[in-house]
Amino acid sequence: MSKAYYPPMHTAEHILNQCMVRKFGCERSFSNHIEKKKSKCDYKFERDLKLQELKEIEECVNAQIARNLVVTEEFIPYEQAQIMFNLERLPKNAGSKIRIIKIGDFDSCPCIGEHVGITSEIGYFKIISTSLDNNVLRIRFGLL
Repeated sequence: MSKAYYPPMHTAEHILNQCMVRKFGCERSFSNHIEKKKSKCDYKFERDLKLQELKEIEECVNAQIARNLVVTEEFIPYEQAQIMFNLERLPKNAGSKIRIIKIGDFDSCPCIGEHVGITSEIGYFKIISTSLDNNVLRIRFGLL
């Protein structure tokens, strides 16, 4: 069972999530919409990002893309995945083995979507805009 996301954009979303977690200590996005032209991620956040922070997030994502990280999958028992990851967004029928996507040594998370094989296939990540509404930070982004 796999979601038909555009693999470069979907993999970029994983990297963006990890950059946000590392920089701000927030959770991964709770909602996203991944398309070929532009995508968005929503985070529980109390403020909009400053211009310097936007630049730092872009630099973080693009630095990981440039590392040519290999993207792999592994399957682990549900019980082990429960300890290591938040499984709230997985379908109820995810099964006894959970698919974990790893982006080199930078990120790992449960996922049913399609991904590139190596980060250099993604292209250049660019934040298009952000907005804040009711403590939801929306980051819109694209790939060049």
